[in-house]
Amino acid sequence: MTLEDTKAARVEELARAKVNLALHITGQREDGYHLLDSLVVFPKVGDRIAVEAAPDLSLQITGDFAEKIQGDPSDNLVYKAAQMLAEHVPNASGTRIELEKSLPVAAGIGGGSADAAATLRALAKLWGTSPAPADLARLSLSLGADVPMCLEEKPARIRGIGEIIEPVADFPSGAIVLVNPMIEISTPTIFRALEKKDNAPLPEMPEEFESMKALANWLKSCRNDLQKPAISQAAEISEVLDLLASQPDTLLARMSGSGATCFALCETLEDAQSIATHLQDLHSDWWIRAAEV
Repeated sequence: MTLEDTKAARVEELARAKVNLALHITGQREDGYHLLDSLVVFPKVGDRIAVEAAPDLSLQITGDFAEKIQGDPSDNLVYKAAQMLAEHVPNASGTRIELEKSLPVAAGIGGGSADAAATLRALAKLWGTSPAPADLARLSLSLGADVPMCLEEKPARIRGIGEIIEPVADFPSGAIVLVNPMIEISTPTIFRALEKKDNAPLPEMPEEFESMKALANWLKSCRNDLQKPAISQAAEISEVLDLLASQPDTLLARMSGSGATCFALCETLEDAQSIATHLQDLHSDWWIRAAEV
């Protein structure tokens, strides 16, 4: 089989949302990057990336939130990811990239990082080659601290600035409800509002979680250190959290990342869909999705 035989005509990838089930801020480096200890999951909901060979590199953006990120394509992480990988792949070619933007922007669920990671995965398949996984993870870190963890899209404990990734084996199956009250939040603003930056790391993690309920019970001993400062900037987050926590099928309600997206863990997809439908009836202007974890 030749290298040309390994190439694909068109490749599509789902750029799954990144959800911080727990997020402890444990320090700050001299270069300004914050150190963290976090448990992340990637529900089956996200943006979509499609790539195909073309004379030149181009980026087309569609979807519900396309207008939020229109502008100079070279400023987009998707475009930067394609440029970066092309520099390290000898048989790279021009590429037409389509980004269907379905995740809200500045929402604490890693949309831009997930898009960049999905672009790297898609182009590796399109071109039929890529750097070794460790090299690709190292390269992707230059695009942002969240990009390496989004490459694998598997439950993981994340430390350092995001580059220390420890997959969590035998993760329990369940579902999640994601809710954003259509508020964009600046991550730097939230970090500036964080009063204490040398918090304790995650408590000792069990060798395995027998069920989603067991996971939720352990998570109750954890926190999101950015939740309080985010609420100080956007009180609507409290309304979302209170509403999610009040639902009978909610195992745990918390904010993800720097907000304003919040989540409810559920045992089944049916439970999550029931909550999502109820909340959508109450707040038709909110972004609400139910998905498997």
